[in-house]
Amino acid sequence: MRSIRNLRDYPAGLPLVPDELVEFHAARLLLLLKVCGGTKGKAKGGIDGLTKLAKLDFFVRYPAFFARACAERGAPVPTVLPAVESNMVRHHYGPWDHRYYHVLAYLEGKGLVRVTRDGTKPFRFQLTEKGAGAAEQLGAQGPFQELMEQMKRVRTVLGGESGTALKELIYRLFDQEVAARKLGEVIEE
Repeated sequence: MRSIRNLRDYPAGLPLVPDELVEFHAARLLLLLKVCGGTKGKAKGGIDGLTKLAKLDFFVRYPAFFARACAERGAPVPTVLPAVESNMVRHHYGPWDHRYYHVLAYLEGKGLVRVTRDGTKPFRFQLTEKGAGAAEQLGAQGPFQELMEQMKRVRTVLGGESGTALKELIYRLFDQEVAARKLGEVIEE
């Protein structure tokens, strides 16, 4: 994975794939924390557990799977669905992106996200004040509006669930598409 800041020697004639840029994934995770992050006391923009973060991200990135989850839950099924821009793979606990550790470390290093852990509880990923401001700026830009709308739908239908409950939902609803895949195999809609 590359950073846009390190591309000055990148040949101008070669296409640049956003999926290969850390900033592409960092922007999405900042917005995910802003939109889907619940409240814990006064702290907003936080998600408890990497499993929950990954599963919410899955439903944002795979809108057709989200539509099926909505139908199963009796929630309104979205009619306008964005396309999958970045695939995930099957991992031990369901859909996963091997770039999470890199991107979360990048966000923490930039002072945009705080990662904490209280005893044996899962890691908590929370926007810092700087991160909340950056997410606010990103969310106000036109290119992110469709993504933000998808995140709002995911939050409404699935945001109150735990990471384990989301994992179990995915395995139950998408046995062939996710659970039956080999570890590391790309999940396709």
